[in-house]
Amino acid sequence: MSYYFDKTVAMDFDGAVNLVKERLKEEGFGVLTEIDIKETMRKKLDKEFRNYKILGACNPPFAYQALLAEDKIGTMLPCNVIVQELADNKIEIAAVDPIASMQAIPNSNLASIASQIQGKLKKVIASL
Repeated sequence: MSYYFDKTVAMDFDGAVNLVKERLKEEGFGVLTEIDIKETMRKKLDKEFRNYKILGACNPPFAYQALLAEDKIGTMLPCNVIVQELADNKIEIAAVDPIASMQAIPNSNLASIASQIQGKLKKVIASL
């Protein structure tokens, strides 16, 4: 089982980031964090890196359900979605598979929640 699902699109990087945020919002996710890896590597290591952003996406109703089912689940939240530039106008978007990441937790109540979140994230990726 893969720990992510992805899609490659032909568009500019900033347009892809904005589109991913829009599609996440349509599925009830907000972006809580946005980590610019390119900028971080430049500032912290004086190294060049490709355009690469990590979006920390959260769907509050599902996060709430998950926290009620398993109080340490916050260590695995939010759901990360990456947007990375592979080449000019070739952008890969990948999302964590919540079912794969939650397999390590022996709590059957999380299975349904993870499945529903997976469906929403897959819909986001497919819609790009």
